[in-house]
Amino acid sequence: MTDLSTKYLGIKLKNPIVASASPLCEDIGNIKQMEKSGISAIVLHSLFEEQILLQEKELDYALTQGTEAYAESLSYFPDTDNYRFAPDEYIEYIAKVKKAVDIPIIGSLNGISNSGWIDYGKKIEDAGADALELNIYYLPTKKNVTGEYVENNYIDLIKSIKKNIEIPIAVKLSPYFSSIPDIADKLAGEGADGLVLFNRFYQPDIDIVKMSITPDLELSSSSELRLRLRWVGLLYQKIKTDLAITGGIHTAEDIIKGILAGANVTMITSALLLKGISYIEELITDLEEWMRKSQYDSIHDIQGLLSHKNIKETDAFERANYLKVLRSYRFE
Repeated sequence: MTDLSTKYLGIKLKNPIVASASPLCEDIGNIKQMEKSGISAIVLHSLFEEQILLQEKELDYALTQGTEAYAESLSYFPDTDNYRFAPDEYIEYIAKVKKAVDIPIIGSLNGISNSGWIDYGKKIEDAGADALELNIYYLPTKKNVTGEYVENNYIDLIKSIKKNIEIPIAVKLSPYFSSIPDIADKLAGEGADGLVLFNRFYQPDIDIVKMSITPDLELSSSSELRLRLRWVGLLYQKIKTDLAITGGIHTAEDIIKGILAGANVTMITSALLLKGISYIEELITDLEEWMRKSQYDSIHDIQGLLSHKNIKETDAFERANYLKVLRSYRFE
């Protein structure tokens, strides 16, 4: 019998398919259906730093400083009435979900500063969450914000939270660091139990009729997977932490590629929004079939098989492949 089990954040999972944070996770009925369909674990929708600030009556002050000169800046901030859960309700929701299902539940915090994170990280732990994912969603836009400053924010945050909670912590990274191996190694050194590659920054569009900037949400596609495969393959067994891929996981083939690169788990949302929660069953069936046909007994047998761990001169290897790809293209 094919063994699809894997280990992520020190937790044994029945397969490498994890539901990533999304609105799907806001409904216990959806979560029960995902468990029934075979999902191995679920990352709950995020509790946002802005929600915590709002509850602490700090948000109004934080947002209005200096806005006299930039009145339109407030229009870009999300309407807090759209948040479904207030911070304390989010904690209560975790406790309800834990009672409703048996699979591991991972809480999620989204922000950049220490405001409320330590307190609510502890509350998430006390509510019964099996782990915590830190979605550090920060895009520096001021020219005086250095790369070192951004990285230190990440490092200080993980250091502070690790001192206060005992459940495993994963950090969701963006692909925009000047040296991903360096920041990954530093976060692992501060106790990050896992790294999730990569955060998707939603890009605004421009409406040339209304002459305005408009929010725009595009679901992921399998084409986004290549960036994740490359960096998971480069980090596998070079950084002492678990690795998860999020963004671009749509098929069993995508899952297999992720594991071959070195991922412990692959996270999925867009495919479930497009095809429904029951699609998880098809993914598991296809994954088992590929394992049997390829004569592999377990996920452990294929993890990292196509990573860079056996290549001594990784830089030279990457450069050679770059040149090979460029030369392979021919005009008709």
